[in-house]
Amino acid sequence: MLASGPGGQGSPRLLLSLLLLAAWEAGSGHTHYSVPEEAKHGTFVGRIAQDLGLELAELVPRLFRMASKGGGDLLEVNLQNGILFVNSRIDREELCGRSLECSIHLEVIVERPLQVFHVEVEVKDINDNPPVFPATNKNLFISETRAVDSHFSLEGATDADIGANAQLTYRLSPNEYFSLEAPTSEEQVKPLELVLKKPLDREVTSELLLVLKATDGGKPELTGAVELHITVLDVNDNAPVFDKAVHRIKLLENARNGTLVVRLNASDLDEGSNSHVLYSFANDVFSNTEASFRIDSNSGEIKVNGKIDFEETKLWKLQIEAVDKGNPPMFGHCTVLVEILDVNDNAPELLVTSLLLSIPEDAPLGTVIALISVTDRDAGENAQVTCSLMPHSPFKLVSTFKNYYSLVLDGTLDRESVASYELVVSARDGGSPSLWATARVSVEVGDVNDNAPVFAQPEYTVFVKENNAPGCHIFTVSARDADAQENARVAYSLVERRVGERALSSYVSVHAESGQVFALQPLDREELELLQFRVSARDAGAPPLGSNVTLQVFVLDENDNAPALLPPPPPSPWQRVARWVGAGQVVAKVRAVDADSGYNAWLSYELQEAAAAPGGARSAFRVGLYTGEISTTRALDEADAARQRLLVLVKDHGEPALTATATVLLWLEDGGAAPKASSRLVVGPAAAAAEAALVDVHVYLVVAICAVSSLLVLTLLVYTALRCSAPRGEGACVPGPARLVCSSAVGSWSSSPRRRRRQGQRVCSGEGPPKADLMAFSPSVPPGSTSGDTGDQQEFCENVSTAILGCIMPLYISHGVVHQQITLSLLVQFFVVISLPANVAWIWCGHGCRKGLQWGGKEKRKKKDLLYGE
Repeated sequence: MLASGPGGQGSPRLLLSLLLLAAWEAGSGHTHYSVPEEAKHGTFVGRIAQDLGLELAELVPRLFRMASKGGGDLLEVNLQNGILFVNSRIDREELCGRSLECSIHLEVIVERPLQVFHVEVEVKDINDNPPVFPATNKNLFISETRAVDSHFSLEGATDADIGANAQLTYRLSPNEYFSLEAPTSEEQVKPLELVLKKPLDREVTSELLLVLKATDGGKPELTGAVELHITVLDVNDNAPVFDKAVHRIKLLENARNGTLVVRLNASDLDEGSNSHVLYSFANDVFSNTEASFRIDSNSGEIKVNGKIDFEETKLWKLQIEAVDKGNPPMFGHCTVLVEILDVNDNAPELLVTSLLLSIPEDAPLGTVIALISVTDRDAGENAQVTCSLMPHSPFKLVSTFKNYYSLVLDGTLDRESVASYELVVSARDGGSPSLWATARVSVEVGDVNDNAPVFAQPEYTVFVKENNAPGCHIFTVSARDADAQENARVAYSLVERRVGERALSSYVSVHAESGQVFALQPLDREELELLQFRVSARDAGAPPLGSNVTLQVFVLDENDNAPALLPPPPPSPWQRVARWVGAGQVVAKVRAVDADSGYNAWLSYELQEAAAAPGGARSAFRVGLYTGEISTTRALDEADAARQRLLVLVKDHGEPALTATATVLLWLEDGGAAPKASSRLVVGPAAAAAEAALVDVHVYLVVAICAVSSLLVLTLLVYTALRCSAPRGEGACVPGPARLVCSSAVGSWSSSPRRRRRQGQRVCSGEGPPKADLMAFSPSVPPGSTSGDTGDQQEFCENVSTAILGCIMPLYISHGVVHQQITLSLLVQFFVVISLPANVAWIWCGHGCRKGLQWGGKEKRKKKDLLYGE
């Protein structure tokens, strides 16, 4: 805004020039306005929103705000119309002193997106300060002997305004003795002087009263005045005279007390006491002069007496007076101009304005975080400031305006690596030595949901006994999220799928906050051996991130199924037995299955009742402990009852054991002829011993091969071939070392037909944990007697390889993956058992099978090998 001073009209030409200047500056790097000082509240300055290209409707949503450096709240913006107006009194002299240029620098900041504008408002001077003399009265003592055209120095007035408003003109009240000689230059180096036009005559006029007025060049004009009291003296008619009317001195600021500034010299043409000169500051000198300098009255030396500060006063104008000791005394005057030279004694000053309390870690490059302004009270190179940023960080300083910087983002942020930055902005001036200042800027990195929850391992194996209580806790999953607050709050849930014909959620549930997994109903191993499912962990971020973990829940068997008897083959429940059958012959067989596994499915048979022979002879029949085969203990005779009813107790090895009973009906009938001995029958104990020794040698050989090569499958095949190729008696196997019976052998380790159909092939194929266990024991027959029909040995030979592979291969094969890790101790453990002598010995391979499964858990497995129905 342009305005003239109160009571006057601005020049049209000046107004047009200022308007053109404002228009030129608006199109440059920053916007420029002007406003007169002492403008009233609400005075229009400019349409700042329009000039900056901002829409009025955007000012409030975009958080329009304005900051002033050193201007306080002098100016304000109306957010409704975008007009910049005067908010409080502006005093140019208070704001800028006597500086020729006076401006208020504004920073206009809008966000979304962030923009920063620099606005300069020039404060125009008005003539609001009148000229002021150092004193309202001045006494002058002038000898009557002074010659015409003598000059008498006067202290001029000062005006706080600038420019034309401070250009002073002097007028002396009309009189016949004196005229006024005023300086013409702005520096007013030449003093203001009275010039004697007419000789004085004390006897005619002893005193004169004159008025000196100073008028400035403002509109309207302002004036100041001083009364001159002139006393006419007699006798001493020569005043002291300085060798120079003006002394120009340069002095470094911060000069120490006592530093010599200048030595003045004034001479007096009189003699005696009238020529003895004393030096002093003029009586009308300003008070702060004597606070900074002192003058020796005798020598005329001017020295530093206080603090000399360039930033406070750059030029000292000292009025010196020399007076002789005449009566009346006479005075001489000179001016000493002391120019203060700047010393780099002011460090830069930093002002940091934070725009963002927290910057998100995904903020784009170039995001403005803070504004930094720098000032230095020195001058020249001492005030040339450069800024730097420490330490090395993803931020940089960008110079936006003179002595203004923006702290902007210059790299990527990761809150999980660095959550906050403590930056140090350093400002260093160009002085020698240079001075510096620092300011700290704390930048907090805001979290963004860029990390998914992570489980400690990709899958877990859990073992749960069947028949668990409904709702029991079986496992706890835990995932960690590297983010913070809501982005790190993890919720757990099941990944729903079908388990057979039922939903997974009908079996298990997971607590959303704790990650605890619960079994919702009792698990039945006979229905479900392995339950594999996934648990999802998702955070509360937007958008949410998640990950899954796989849980393999193996259901461990409990003895909850009693042995089940299989019905005898049709057409009649009675088993026909010829009376000529000799001792040791198998006449029937009890078949039973158990839905459990391991020891819980290992069955043994006991004969509860048997027909007694005449005369108290021992029973004619017995049952194999683990085979369920009913064989004769002696030759049958006519005294034995034709119909035999045997009661057999079938018992598993669980804790506690479960039992079942079977009734075997035998019908002894006469007729037929005894079968001839097979040509394969071996007679004599020597042959049996030789065979046993031969088999033992083969067994130890097999153990040695396994220990060296670890080729278990090849060893088993070799052992099977040797076992089956050994010399046998026709129709019977000669008693020897312990024979092997697995789940496929007759009745020793049985499972229900249903389970055989469902699981029979899964045990050895790796489709779930193996359940068949290996048993090694000797037949329950006395030495020298046969052990059943000729099919027993053949049955063993046909099934032994399948049984061994079914029991041992789980140590190597787990869920479709072949492992190369097996210890020598397991090999020795297995083959020591099969090489034992004909004593009852056994080894349960189930434990080894489970270990094999656990080893297999360390490898990748196909999902279809672990899930039922897939």
